[in-house]
Amino acid sequence: MALLLVLAAPLEASHAADCATDPAIVGHRGAAGTSPENTLAGVREARASGAEVVEVDVQLSADGVPFIFHDTTGGRTSDVAEVFPDRAGAPITSFTWAELQQLDAGSYFGMRYAGEPVPHLDDVARTVAGSPLVVNIEIKSPEDSPGVEAVLAEHLQTDPSWQRLIERDQVVVSSFDEQSLSAFHDLMPGVPVLQIGAIPDDATLQRWAGYVDGVVTNYRTLDPADLQRVDALGLDLSLYTINSTEAVSAAAELCVDEIITDFPREMVRLLDGIPAIPQANGIVVSDVEENPAGSDLQPENGEYVELVNTTQRTIDVSGYLLQDAVVNRLVVGEGYAIPPGGSLRVYTGPGTNTADRYYNDLGRNVLNNTGDSVAVFTPEMRLVDLYAY
Repeated sequence: MALLLVLAAPLEASHAADCATDPAIVGHRGAAGTSPENTLAGVREARASGAEVVEVDVQLSADGVPFIFHDTTGGRTSDVAEVFPDRAGAPITSFTWAELQQLDAGSYFGMRYAGEPVPHLDDVARTVAGSPLVVNIEIKSPEDSPGVEAVLAEHLQTDPSWQRLIERDQVVVSSFDEQSLSAFHDLMPGVPVLQIGAIPDDATLQRWAGYVDGVVTNYRTLDPADLQRVDALGLDLSLYTINSTEAVSAAAELCVDEIITDFPREMVRLLDGIPAIPQANGIVVSDVEENPAGSDLQPENGEYVELVNTTQRTIDVSGYLLQDAVVNRLVVGEGYAIPPGGSLRVYTGPGTNTADRYYNDLGRNVLNNTGDSVAVFTPEMRLVDLYAY
C-alpha cells in the first residue's frame, strides 16, 4: 500500500509512540510556505522556527558564482520580466552574478519582502552561524551548472563560515542527480550526502549505500515496505514535501528520520504536542476538485477549493488567500462571509459568482492534478489551515 494511502487520514495513536526520537523537521527552501523561498529571509524564518535543518538549492551563475535559487528560469520567484524583459524566459544560469543581484526575489511572495536579493551561497552559512541549524545544500539541475560540484566543494573548504559549520556536522549535500552527487562525494568524502529520488531496486540501493548517508523520497509514492530495505543498509530516510499536519503525524508514526516541509514552524509545534496553527479560526479546506470531468477551466464547473466554516459564528473570508506549494494563489472576493456550517467554493476559472461560489477567472489552471497542498491565509497573511490532497 502506498504511503499516500497511509497518510490519507489522521492517526489516533501518539505520533511517535514506538520511535526512539521524533523525525527532524527540515525547512524546505527556507520556509517556503510563509516566506520567499531560497532567500535569506526564508533561512532566517527556518532558523527561528525551531527546525533542525534548512534546505536550499545551489546553481552557478554564467560567471561561475554559486547562488541560491530553485527554478531553471527566474519568472516565478523574481522580477526578471521587469528587469530583463528580453530575457524573462532565459535560463537563470545564463545571468551573471552582477545581473542576478539586480533581481528582487521577495516581492512575488509579498511586499514586506520587497528587495530581498538572490543570495550568494556563502551568505547562507553566515545567516546560520551561531545556531545549531544544519544546512542541506541541494545541487540543483547540475546539467545547467557545469562544474558546480567543484565550486561547491571549494567554497565549503575555504569559506570560514562553512568550515565552522562542517566542523560541527551542520552541512549535508543532496541531489536528484546521482552522478553529480557522487562527484561531490569524491571531492569531499567527509560531508554527508543524500540521494533524492524514488526508492530503487535492491542492487541500485546497495550501490547508493556505498557512498550516500541517506535517501530522500516523495512521501506520496513511498511503499512502507521500502522503509525496512533502507534501514537494513544503515541509511537515513527523509520524506518530502509534507504540508499537512495529518500527513506529518502519519509519517512520524513510521519513524522516518526527517520530514521536509514548507511550514517548519507549524510542524515543529505539532511534534512538540502544541497547536500547530495557533491562529486557526475554524475556516478549513474540506475538499479540492483538482481534476474535474472536462476542462479544468470550464465555465461554472472547473477546478476549485472548498472552504467550510466549522464554527458557530459567521466568518468574513473576503480577501482570504489559498496558496499552493509553489505560491500560486487563489483569492476570495470582497463581501464573502461563510455562515456557521456553511461552505464556499473558490474556483480557478470563470463563472457566475453566487453566495457560495467565487470565480477567480485566472486564465490558467492552478490545482495540480497529481496532488499538492493548499494553505489558507487571511488578508493579513495569518495562516489558518493546511490541507494536502
